[in-house]
Amino acid sequence: MPKKYEVCYADEIPVGGRRIVDIAGRSVGIFNVNNEYYAVRNSCPHKAAPLCRGIIDGMVKGATPGQFEYEQEGEIIRCPWHGWEFAIKTGQSVFNPHKIYVRGYPVSVEVKTSSCADADVGSMEEDPSVDTYRVSVEEPHGNRRPTLYIHL
Repeated sequence: MPKKYEVCYADEIPVGGRRIVDIAGRSVGIFNVNNEYYAVRNSCPHKAAPLCRGIIDGMVKGATPGQFEYEQEGEIIRCPWHGWEFAIKTGQSVFNPHKIYVRGYPVSVEVKTSSCADADVGSMEEDPSVDTYRVSVEEPHGNRRPTLYIHL
């Protein structure tokens, strides 16, 4: 069973952005592709370059000479050392998708709430020797801020 690691709040990675983190001895890049989150190992299989520091781009395709279409905008990561390209969503190589890939990891977005705000301080069995007061903490998003988790 994969272990879940908290990474950051979802709104800390803008659309088209990324964050590189170290988790359990692994460098991992988390990408926001149109408000969907993907994670890949930050190591190019070619020469172990820091893949996730590369350019995020799309692909130019053409069925006939002189005809070009730009596809998969923001879904391709290009290795900064030698230009090897990988699909962020799948980890597959653009050049050889059947044999070469970069390891991907599941990402989940969960609503994290503060346990202190939900605590019931009035349920003590004995009468405390000091006055107690209920405390609430106001946070952005009504105390329900979406948090990203990687599952390794």
